[in-house]
Formats: sequence, C-alpha cells, structure tokens
Amino acid sequence: MTPLQEALDDAYRREWAFVLAATVRVAGDLDLAEESVQEAFVSAIDAWDKKGVPDKPGAWLTTTARRKALDVLRRDQTLRTKLPLLVEADEAADELNDASEDTVVPDDRLRLVFTCCHPALAHETQVALTLRLVCGLSTQRIAKAFLVSEPTMAARITRGKKKIQGARIPFSLPQANDLPERLDAVLSVIHLFFTAGHTASSGDTLVDDAVVEKAIDLARMLHQLLPEAPEVQGLLALMLLTNARKDARVDDRGELVLLADQDRSRWDQDAINEGTALVRSALQRRPAGRFALQAAIAAVHTQAPTYAQTNWSQIVELYDLLLVAWPSPVVDLNRAVAVAMSEGPERGLEELDRLSQNSELQNYVYLAASRADFLRQLGRNDEAIAAYEEALRLVDNDIEQAFLSGRIADLN
Repeated sequence: MTPLQEALDDAYRREWAFVLAATVRVAGDLDLAEESVQEAFVSAIDAWDKKGVPDKPGAWLTTTARRKALDVLRRDQTLRTKLPLLVEADEAADELNDASEDTVVPDDRLRLVFTCCHPALAHETQVALTLRLVCGLSTQRIAKAFLVSEPTMAARITRGKKKIQGARIPFSLPQANDLPERLDAVLSVIHLFFTAGHTASSGDTLVDDAVVEKAIDLARMLHQLLPEAPEVQGLLALMLLTNARKDARVDDRGELVLLADQDRSRWDQDAINEGTALVRSALQRRPAGRFALQAAIAAVHTQAPTYAQTNWSQIVELYDLLLVAWPSPVVDLNRAVAVAMSEGPERGLEELDRLSQNSELQNYVYLAASRADFLRQLGRNDEAIAAYEEALRLVDNDIEQAFLSGRIADLN
C-alpha cells in the first residue's frame, strides 16, 4: 500500500463521521451530504498526490465536501428551499468559512446519531442507517451484523434516508425530556459499532482499533450528556471491560489467543477499574438493563484470577436475566457456552441442538465454532473437523481463519 493510500484509508477510518456530520449541516440532505463526502475523498486522491497530505486531513475533507454540497445546491437554485430542513443558509455559510478540525465538534456526530435514531424510523432502520452514515460501515458489513442479506440491508438504508427527508427530521439533539425514549436505539448503534471493530469481519487484523476507539468515544460523549443514565453507564462499562483484554487476544506471532489461554497480566487494569465502577453504579437501578447485565458478565470474567476460577454458574444466571431483558439468539448462544463451561460439553451440545433450529443462527460462524469446540472436547474428532470446516466457510477474518485451520490440522 502506498503512503497516499494509507493516508486516505486512515482519514476514512478516523474522519468519516466528523466530515459527514459537518457536511449534513450545509447540505440539508443526507444523500447529497454522503455523495459530497465521497467526492471529497475522490478529490483527495489527486490533490494529496500533487501537494502532499495536509496537516489536518479532516479539515481539508470537510471544507471540500461542504463546498461540493453548496455547489450542487446553487446549481439547482434550491439553496433556500432545501437548507431549512436541517440548518439555515447563513449558519451554513459561516460554518463553511470556519471549517477546521476544531469546529467539527464531537457533538455533531451525536446530532447525526440522534437524527438517524428518530422515533419516526423503525428500530432496525435506525441502527442500520446510523452504522452506515455515522460509522461509515459498508452495507455488506452492516448486513453481516444483522444476519440479513446485503440487498435487504441496502433497501432498509435507502428507505431510512427517504423517511428522514420526507418527514423533515431535524439535525439536532433532542430536548432533555425526550432523551430517555430515544436512548435504546442510540445505545444499540454504538454497541454494534464497537462490536464491528472488536472483531473485524474481514482483513488481516483481529481488532479494528480506529472503529473501537470511535465507538468508545461516542459512548463517553453520551455518558457526559447523560451521566446518571444506568444503561449509558452499562454500555461504556461493557466496552471498557471488553476492550481491556485487547492486547492479550493475539500473541506475538499474530495468532488468536482464546480467553482460556490469555495472559491476564496484559489486560488493561485501568480500563477494568473504570468499567467495574460503572457497572456497580448501573446495577443500582432495578431491573437491570441489557447493557448493564452484559457489562456485569464482562466484569465476572475480569474479576477471575484465572480462567479455571471463573464463576460460570454466576455467568449463566446473568445470561438468564439478560434473555429476559433482551431476548436474542446470539445471547442464547453465549449462554450455551457458559452452560457448557459450568456443566460440561455434552450439556453445551444439547443447548446448541436447540439453537440450531433458529434460522437467524444457521449461518452464524460462532454457532458452528462452538459446536466444533464441544465435539473436540468430547473426543468426537471427525464431527469436530466437519464443524470447524463449516465455521471456516463462514468467516472472513484472516486471523480467525488461521485459528480454525489450525484446529483442523491438530485433529487430523
């Protein structure tokens, strides 16, 4: 990869949300804003190649994208009729003149999140649309996160954009008394964003650090906005406790290290301490919400001195509560793994047999991988190899592929 390509890729990962959120203020139209940002990145290829990468790539991209959006609006002679949807024309012009990384404040991203998570939109559309616009994830990656086909997800995103435009949903933070009812969709967005980075769906690295950092940054901003909201505390705690194990998830050779084999001295103790304090605060409210419960599960893992000393029965109990708060086939699968750890792999297989009837999990890589691991533990090697091969067909991440291939080689 050339230095120019590296700079463009880095700018896309780090600046997309900032640039798009700032451009929406000028464009007053999500499609126009997204097209203008994409054109700005195309323009950067030639401009940066000739003049070098600017000191502030985000500011350069923001200024370019905004100017492209305004050019389109002026050509169509609709500046005054289109802009009132999201921002007044005079304000847009002032912001364009002041464009810099400093003026693209983090709250712009939150405004865009809350716009996409407006109650006029269906919940699944809210989350998918925000992952596309705020997080810059491809439609393919979002479809994987939702376990649906790419055309289905593309149609959902298109409908969401049209709904925002047609309903004239404003680009703004909701009033304080409206915030609680809007939170669940926003929390779901940030959580899925984090999950997409925690285990990258494809590529030669396990963790997409830029995605994880942006997700945690969004959660921190939301926590600053609603410091007493238990589910906001729970989500931030979950991210911190999960990401605290990052450095131990891959060894020096770049190979995947399972939780059971991780060097716990490499876990980030500061993140664990911060996350644990947030969990305790979040659990003071009853009933506990889904993010607080997930954070509590993560906290049980971080509190165990060794993998063997993990309190698996407590984790199963927490998953039982989580299934009440948030019925989900993926949660049910995670519970099955905990049951296997608590009661043995045969019980785990019984749980997986039940879950295998769920259509949403039939092409889910971790169902096949979990089955393979339970079969391996029972010495049913031929069946384990077949299950590992099924998981291998379903995964695109290079590190996970190498791990599964290694398991197959060990059993042959």
